[in-house]
Amino acid sequence: MRLAHVLIAAAVLLLLPSGLQIFNAHPTLYTGETSARERAWLQIGSREQGDTLTGYLRLGGREIETTGVLGWSGPAGEREKRAFPAWATLPGYQSLATGRNWHLAAAWILGLGLGVYLAVGLASGRLAAVLAPTREMLQPRAVLADLVAHLTLRFPPAAQGYNLLQRLAYLAVVAFALPLMIISGLAMSPAVHAAAPWTGDLFGGRQSARSAHFLGAVALALFFLVHMVMLVLHQPLRRVRLMTFGPGKDRS
Repeated sequence: MRLAHVLIAAAVLLLLPSGLQIFNAHPTLYTGETSARERAWLQIGSREQGDTLTGYLRLGGREIETTGVLGWSGPAGEREKRAFPAWATLPGYQSLATGRNWHLAAAWILGLGLGVYLAVGLASGRLAAVLAPTREMLQPRAVLADLVAHLTLRFPPAAQGYNLLQRLAYLAVVAFALPLMIISGLAMSPAVHAAAPWTGDLFGGRQSARSAHFLGAVALALFFLVHMVMLVLHQPLRRVRLMTFGPGKDRS
C-alpha cells in the first residue's frame, strides 16, 4: 500500500501539468455532448490591446482580468497566448501531442497504483481500519473538537492515526475523486466513448465529462496543496518516514 501511495502521488504530479498542457489547446469548458458556444461556462484567454496582451478568465457571464497570471506567458517581448503559463505545464513549451503522451503514460501509473491500493487495502481490512471514521469520531462533540484543533493548528500525535477530517478527505479522494477522474478521462476518448457510451452518459455528455475532469483536477490540486502544508506544519520528517517505511518502533 505504501508503494501504491508513492505511485499515485507520482502519477498525480505528472497528470496535473500535462493536463494543463492539453487544456491549453482549447481553454474553454462546456456542458452537454458538444462544444456549443452557448453552453460554455468557463474560458481562459487573452486579447491584444495595442502592443500588450491582456489575460482574462470568463466564468459564466462574468469576466475577470488575469493579466500576469492566466491568458499569456513569457517575458516581455516574447509573450505568447496560452491559458496556463509555461511553468505550470508539461512540457513547458506548447505541444499538445507531447502533453497527451505524458498524460496517458501517467494515467496508466495512476490506474495501477490505485488498483493495487484498493485491492490490498480492502483485502487486508487496512483501508477500513485507517480511513473509515469510527462511531466516536462522528459524535457532534468530537467533530467540533476536531474542527477547532485544525483551525488552531493543534494536531494529535502521528502515532494516534488519522483524525476525522483527515479520514474524510482521504476517503473522498481514494473512493470518489480518483475514480471520477479515471472514468471522466475515459469518457473523453472517442474510442472508449464509442465502445462504452455510458461513460459519457454518466456526466450528461462528453463535454460535461471534460468539465468534471477539469473540476476534479482543481480539487485534487487543492487537496495536494493542503496536504503538503499540513505535512510541513506537523512533524514532516516523521510523517514522511511513516508513509514510506512504516511505523517501526512507533508500533508500540
